[in-house]
Amino acid sequence: MHEFPAGRPGAGAEGWRERNTDDPFLRYAARFDRPVGEIPDVLRSSVAAPADIARTLGLPAAAVEGPASYFADFTAPRAARHVRVCTAAACFAAAGGAHLAEVEAALGVEAGACSADGSVSLQAVRCLGYCFTGPAALDGVDPHAGPELAAQLLGAAPRTAPPIPVSCASPFPVVTAGLLGGLQPWQVWPDVAASGTPEDVLDRVEAAQLRGRGGAGFRAAAKWRAALEHPAPRVVVANGDEGDPGSYADRLLMEEDPHRVLEGLALACFAVGAATGIVFVRSEYPHAAARLREAVAEARAAGHLGPNVAGSGFSLNFHVVEGAGSYVSGEETALINGLEGLRGTVRPRPPFPATRGLYGQPTVVNNVETLSAVPWIVQHGGPAYAALGTPDEAGTVLACLSERFLRPGAYEVEIGTPVRRIVEELGGGLRDGRELRALQIGGPLGGFLGPQDIDVPLSDAALSRFGAALGHVGIVAFDDRLTGAQVLQNLWDFAAAESCGQCSPCRVGSWRGRALAERPDTPDIGRERGEVLRSMAAGSLCAFGRRVPAAVRSLARVYGLTGWPA
Repeated sequence: MHEFPAGRPGAGAEGWRERNTDDPFLRYAARFDRPVGEIPDVLRSSVAAPADIARTLGLPAAAVEGPASYFADFTAPRAARHVRVCTAAACFAAAGGAHLAEVEAALGVEAGACSADGSVSLQAVRCLGYCFTGPAALDGVDPHAGPELAAQLLGAAPRTAPPIPVSCASPFPVVTAGLLGGLQPWQVWPDVAASGTPEDVLDRVEAAQLRGRGGAGFRAAAKWRAALEHPAPRVVVANGDEGDPGSYADRLLMEEDPHRVLEGLALACFAVGAATGIVFVRSEYPHAAARLREAVAEARAAGHLGPNVAGSGFSLNFHVVEGAGSYVSGEETALINGLEGLRGTVRPRPPFPATRGLYGQPTVVNNVETLSAVPWIVQHGGPAYAALGTPDEAGTVLACLSERFLRPGAYEVEIGTPVRRIVEELGGGLRDGRELRALQIGGPLGGFLGPQDIDVPLSDAALSRFGAALGHVGIVAFDDRLTGAQVLQNLWDFAAAESCGQCSPCRVGSWRGRALAERPDTPDIGRERGEVLRSMAAGSLCAFGRRVPAAVRSLARVYGLTGWPA
């Protein structure tokens, strides 16, 4: 997982031992100089039992057993051939929920197991970033996608894994400027590094009113300024752990325009005085990780990274880190835990990462799409970006349309664009003459719209009136082949599988909600369902547990599920 000097990401000589005493394993590692940050790497490459790995590293057994029993990549049985098949919303909608059983039958193995002869293992995962052409699977690192998925995996049909279709429907491309506008990367950074100031970069991003595109929508400049209030060393993390089913914007940018992601990360590091930048990529995106490693090496060779960039006296190094299979690890504090070699569970806040993050250092975590907008903003000025979108929510987003659309793909649109225009004009409506039954917007923590709701503008403020949210702007269409009960079960399956388990309301509530979804509608069951949703919304530690109830309520409203509170 980690590729850092001394084995500890961001653990410089300036005092991580003194600056983070929250976790007992980190305190132990600091006291006895043990490599806790190397645990994920060793788990990935070793067949030894966690207790044996712990003895080799000189760590308590629980320090290794924690991540070994938490991350899906370490808990799933693995044979010489390992197949990961997506069961998340977009692939579920594409195949009517039938593709997992078809793959199991074709390979002769159930999900979560190895075949009797030990030749193949099958793992159900949630989102591989092929939502536009699902259902999808990874055979090792080789993607397969499309209606003949099972036949492809058997070798009875040609392997298909088409590139992501991308278009721009905003007045001009911003994050797609390199893909569609012919704007070469690294046009901004050399001049900024040589003669610019951190304050100028900050002022431009602040004037742009750029918000995070990973779901929370926090103002990027405010997060950067918060980190500057605390002493160096600081770290900036590009969060490429795009786990929202329906969204593949980050995969597009990391695979097809990685240098723009890196340039945005460099500008963010410069603005906050960080000498270390980290790109965190989910393990379900192996080609993105490989492309980013190549891009880092190319950027270093071109002089964009390293000591004394452009003769400025500013030194900058980047590292690419792969996750190990966890949706919640996209949450910034869970991501930091994973980087430190711990279980990828969320941390209570405060302190926020900008105050004390990776190994106690002030840490800025920005989504890949957010950082990809920064070069354009610095080049053209903040007001030019702020003129896009709405007065309260500036800029553009990459709206990702799922396979059920006639023209699926990633569309850069202004915030505030009517959803109807995106669905009907850009997406062409649904394929095969099917009837639109519901749209899931913003992933499992977003919400659902019915066909009667799609005149709503694509903005957080407007979507909130329907119990939905902008999120990562994945738009998954459900047609009339699936019932509301089936879609609800898929949502609860996702919640139960991906809850990190750190807090009881979410850990227990997600499993109880899934069980209650299978029960018949009665007044007593209805009351218990309402209690579960209220408990999760009020008591969960992070947005995962707090937002699932809103998604369930919006789904119940759209499908008219009377046994659930809408």
